[in-house]
Amino acid sequence: MNKKDLSESDIKAKFITPAILQSGWDEITQLGREIFFTDGRIYVKGKLTARGKRKFADYILYYKPNVPVAIIEAKDNKHNISSGIQQALGYANTLDIPCVFSSNGDGFLFHDKTAEDGQIEKELTLDEFPSPEELWRKYQKYKGIETPEQEAIASQDYYQDASGKSPRYYQQIAINRTIEAVSKGLDRILLVMATGTGKTYTAFQIVYRLWKSGAKKRILFLADRTALIDQTFRGDFKHFKDAMTIIKHKKIDTAYNVYLALYQGLSDSKSEDAYKQFSPDFFDLVIIDECHRGSAKDDSKWREILAYFNNATHIGLTATPKETTEVSNIDYFGEPIYTYSLKEGIEDGFLAPYKVVKVTLDIDADGWRPPKGFLDKDGNPVEDRIYNRTDFDRNIVVDDRRELVAKKVTEFLKGNDRYAKTILFCVDIEHAEAMRRALANANADLVSENHKYVMQITGDNEEGKRELDNFINPSETYPVIATTSKLMTTGVDAQTCKLIVLDSNIGSPTEFKQIIGRGTRINEEFGKTYFTIMDFRNVTDHFADPGFDGYPVMVKESGENDDLSDTDEEITDDEITDIDGTPIYFSEEDEPDYPTVEGGGKIIEGPKAKIRVNGVQVKILNERVQYLGSDGKIITESLKDYTRSNITKRFRDLEDFLNSWNSAERKKVIIEELEEEGVFFEHLKEEVGKDYDPFDLICHVAFEAKPLTRKERAENVTKRNYFTKYGDQAQEVLQKLLEKYADDGLRTIESKEVLRLDPLNKLGTPREIINAFGGVKQYEEAIIQLEQELYTPA
Repeated sequence: MNKKDLSESDIKAKFITPAILQSGWDEITQLGREIFFTDGRIYVKGKLTARGKRKFADYILYYKPNVPVAIIEAKDNKHNISSGIQQALGYANTLDIPCVFSSNGDGFLFHDKTAEDGQIEKELTLDEFPSPEELWRKYQKYKGIETPEQEAIASQDYYQDASGKSPRYYQQIAINRTIEAVSKGLDRILLVMATGTGKTYTAFQIVYRLWKSGAKKRILFLADRTALIDQTFRGDFKHFKDAMTIIKHKKIDTAYNVYLALYQGLSDSKSEDAYKQFSPDFFDLVIIDECHRGSAKDDSKWREILAYFNNATHIGLTATPKETTEVSNIDYFGEPIYTYSLKEGIEDGFLAPYKVVKVTLDIDADGWRPPKGFLDKDGNPVEDRIYNRTDFDRNIVVDDRRELVAKKVTEFLKGNDRYAKTILFCVDIEHAEAMRRALANANADLVSENHKYVMQITGDNEEGKRELDNFINPSETYPVIATTSKLMTTGVDAQTCKLIVLDSNIGSPTEFKQIIGRGTRINEEFGKTYFTIMDFRNVTDHFADPGFDGYPVMVKESGENDDLSDTDEEITDDEITDIDGTPIYFSEEDEPDYPTVEGGGKIIEGPKAKIRVNGVQVKILNERVQYLGSDGKIITESLKDYTRSNITKRFRDLEDFLNSWNSAERKKVIIEELEEEGVFFEHLKEEVGKDYDPFDLICHVAFEAKPLTRKERAENVTKRNYFTKYGDQAQEVLQKLLEKYADDGLRTIESKEVLRLDPLNKLGTPREIINAFGGVKQYEEAIIQLEQELYTPA
């Protein structure tokens, strides 16, 4: 057979793979074939979702597992040797790989990012493909790995067990870059990874490899939430087994290698700091989880812990680096060594996309002014002023507003899934408790079946905190709805959370992004592929911030004095507990707001009580649904507009579409490609008409052409009487296929499975039907011509 007649698969099997193997690459441990490195973006419209295409490389070569050194893009022999190089370069940039190859089976085009002689690309024969040692040396050069000691650390094996779990490509990059940075002596490292992308698993592999290589012998993992420590201990770090401990009640045992601790458990304002029981040089590696929080401040108590262990390597992990004029992660750690954003996670299909239901209440938009003589629930006059969105539930409680929010949330769940895990973020603990009651009343039927259907989960509510694990466990039905204030903004791995309700005035973009992260995890086994944000306070305006999902930009100047006025996301008194749940007050500022006491115990000022009113008429002023567009921006538009924009990105005009459609042997290929790009034909039929096939939906919605129903198209074919060139049995088959098209659509008749369905199966077996046309080839040609007739203008 002529080489140019071989398929791409044959070219790989007969020429490319043998050329790689003969250069010394191990087929089992070093040669990766058809490596999918994304899951394919999830597109959402209405209640429908579809996966886009997954990206994959024909070959990835690994010097060691999870240490990729080269990528190869293969083409069949009808292409030139260089035809795949641009695609391979794009993948190599994404995967952080220095050596890039393209091949058509005649040889290789080698793009060498480490080349210094000006010849960045050159052709190689099949016999000249580089060995593992050659490409490893180029990888070392690309990464700046210069000494044997650095190489020993950078080449240390990953942790692997029988589960077969391996890091995703972005985790692999984050791990390798961090290990390589440590090997070169960098002692302050920042990793920025979106919520839900596996920061703790990434940290585990970093710690494991550094520990096993002997580069770091004692490690401290710091967090500020009990839930984070518990999840880390029971989850990814469990493989450290007896080498790991949790520091509790300030009791220190120096016999371990890996220590997990709360900041608050090592230092507070009530007793001697526990961290000082260690020598300053005891730890040589400190991992700071959620490093955008308290430790970001120069003069915070938490920063004292880091300063005490100053000689250790410090690695900060966060989804939302803090960069304000007062606080800067970059000032402390330097520029992030790697950033994997929310937008990238959604585009790759590893994170769930979202839609926004924005609900505007009249008293929020216009404010509320009490009528003259209006009394609160205690019979006291209400101050005459305009109360607005920022006042509600913080300074004044409007019962009617709370009831309307609960009603609206309940309506949404009834219209979708009443058992969809839901988190409602409130202004404070009192608001969270009240919303639990309002939601219980709005869902009395399900609460009567199980009182845990809706629960308050805040730091002061012990029963609610005990149910947190059940809430985030996909296998547990209850609780379904959690009302909270600050406790669940971060560190809660809510895999099946499908609804996030925002009824709090969230001014901090960092806190907002952390809250959105509660819904970004995907769990397809339990039907979680996207989530909805129901916004009552215009909080989702943060999406419009140009820097919302960009790379962190340092704002604070090094050495600038801090006034520490930005406390939006500091730990509050509903969150500060020791590992066993015992309250801890980290500093005087974090203590509860007790009244001030002066000589003789006289209370001169107490916490300001909220005004409580009812009988206020509250209405929904506006409600609109917004979607996450393919460019990562929130858009508000109709399904038709959304579909039109997606189609016109692919086809310039109607003529361009018709040319593509008519030249395609299988029309379903075009249909499936558009579905992968977010066009939902089944949902579109509900708006335009159920009797139209995708061709007419495209022509009508995107190009304003008059549509024909499937029945009208079938009748037009029958009128043209083109069947006469076939035998009687073949004519009958084609007529039945037309009827099947009119009933079920195009994709049905393009599959040979239709021959097994009624009424085709009454005309004979599939083989007998195909033989009526003279064979498989003639049958396929008849189907192609039938489709041409269907779409020929009348």
